[in-house]
Amino acid sequence: MYGRVQKLIANNGVCSRRKAEQLIRDFKVSVNGKPVRIGDSADSEKDVIMVDGVRLRHPQRVYVILNKPVGVETTLKSESHKPTVVDMVRMRERLIPAGRLDVDSRGLVFLTNDGEMANRVMHPRYVIDKVYYVKVRGIIPYDKLEELRKGVKLSDGLTAPSDVKVLTRRFQTTELSMKIHEGRKRQIRRMVEAVGFKVLDLARTRIGPLTLRGISEGKFRELRKKELKELRVALGMIS
Repeated sequence: MYGRVQKLIANNGVCSRRKAEQLIRDFKVSVNGKPVRIGDSADSEKDVIMVDGVRLRHPQRVYVILNKPVGVETTLKSESHKPTVVDMVRMRERLIPAGRLDVDSRGLVFLTNDGEMANRVMHPRYVIDKVYYVKVRGIIPYDKLEELRKGVKLSDGLTAPSDVKVLTRRFQTTELSMKIHEGRKRQIRRMVEAVGFKVLDLARTRIGPLTLRGISEGKFRELRKKELKELRVALGMIS
């Protein structure tokens, strides 16, 4: 693959693009024995790319879906010593979670060492839907549901319209299905709080064509060929 060196390093799963740029500034990256500068390009299949003394290799691409329990952080390394999704999916390749799911929430997390795909899953430009099961304290009236559907003003701006369906209404709770394509921090919880209610339970059930069907909580598996192809189509990577 031909491209900017910092992008090749990030797509290889070694580190983030920002970290790769810092390694280049620190003269820890070379191509065919020569130090590179930010913006330089290379061919990862033909050139010898060294990163901090280690040759950039061609990793096997890995695509995993995890059913995350509550209490597990969606990060590479926890600063609070909590378990992380990476701890749960122990594989030879360095995987990164594509997007957020806060520690108090559960459900589907997609992990991969394919940097380009991870970026597309996370970027709102590709409009890939994320579906959540949301249990809310109290009975949400029709006008508040409409606010959620049209977009809610948060501290970081107005949210995009969302698809909100009422699953059940009980004496003290409302259960919703909410579909969004943005990925702001704690977005669903903040949206519900903005209309005056509190989330009691939150689970992500779908990312694009990916679901948790057949995966019990705390378990994971690699994507099947059909799922991977459907995800690539949804992200515009193949037609």
